[in-house]
Amino acid sequence: MDESAAKFFQMAIETPSPSGYEEPIQGLVREYISPFADEVRVDVHGNLIASTGVPEGPRLMYAGHCDQIGMLVTYINDAGFVFAQTIGGWDPQQLIGQPMSIWTPSGRIPAVISRKPIHLLTPEERKKVVDLNDLWLDIGAADGKQASEMVSIGDPITLALRYQPLMGDLVSGPGMDNKTGMWSVMEGLRRARTAPQDLRCHLHSVSTVQEEIGLRGAQTAAGSIQPAVAIAVDVTHASDCPTIDKQKQGHISLGDGPVIFRGPNINPKVSQRLVELCEQYSIPYQLAAIGRATPNDANVLQVHGSGVATGLVAIPNRYMHSAVEVVSLGDVHHVAQLLAEFALALSSEDDFTPGL
Repeated sequence: MDESAAKFFQMAIETPSPSGYEEPIQGLVREYISPFADEVRVDVHGNLIASTGVPEGPRLMYAGHCDQIGMLVTYINDAGFVFAQTIGGWDPQQLIGQPMSIWTPSGRIPAVISRKPIHLLTPEERKKVVDLNDLWLDIGAADGKQASEMVSIGDPITLALRYQPLMGDLVSGPGMDNKTGMWSVMEGLRRARTAPQDLRCHLHSVSTVQEEIGLRGAQTAAGSIQPAVAIAVDVTHASDCPTIDKQKQGHISLGDGPVIFRGPNINPKVSQRLVELCEQYSIPYQLAAIGRATPNDANVLQVHGSGVATGLVAIPNRYMHSAVEVVSLGDVHHVAQLLAEFALALSSEDDFTPGL
């Protein structure tokens, strides 16, 4: 990564973006990508679409969702404690004892989320998996009136956002799912636009919204772009840590490159082109298979309109949907390079119809 791209990546991880509340991160994306795009627009749903290339060329859409799982303030009791429901798929066990942030129009309100101490749990309670209803947020308010002056019903909540370098090129933090994918599609556009050769396609890199609650942003963005070819970029489970069964999940390792998916949700010619480009440009890659509709933006892209030639490239991620997601910066870099090469190779001569 060059210096500006690395700074953009870290700032994205440190910027809140719960599903439905993506405006802060979309502002960051716009600032970064605008110098390299012919047009940057935000649609009514909140997707940010950066476009460049040849308008009469084949329309290529890259989708990387910028939203992250979070919570939503639903109740403040008389004692000043805050209760919330989840946005997206949470394991409540991950929340116990975590520092949190409530994002209000006036700024960030620090909070902690917990439950009563283990010393006070009954033997029956100790045996039970924690229920979200048994957790609350504490902002330090003296009472409900003071809490309500700071926090409102409907304010979004995230884990405390941080960017933590580990050994080698590994980094940790909440929201790697899927700000890594969002960064990759924007960086892929920047690299394609600044390459020595000209684009022959019309590239649209989209920071999609609300993926975590139903793949909603990619569906509406495809409606305005009408792509002929689309590639979704998301994270996938790394299986290179204890307790994960490689026989079920496949052998996916951090640092071994982009993961190229194959299966019924994936156009076979798109996946093959991705593999060929990796081999041509010495980009490390891994293969993965999924025998059903994917639980990410590729799902809705493939069946948009009369059908879209769709690919899925993923970034290996340890500990997904937690406060300590871990990825390799090398993998993220290689995904961006693969996307740039795919865009540069695409022309009106390409036909991704299977069997032809």
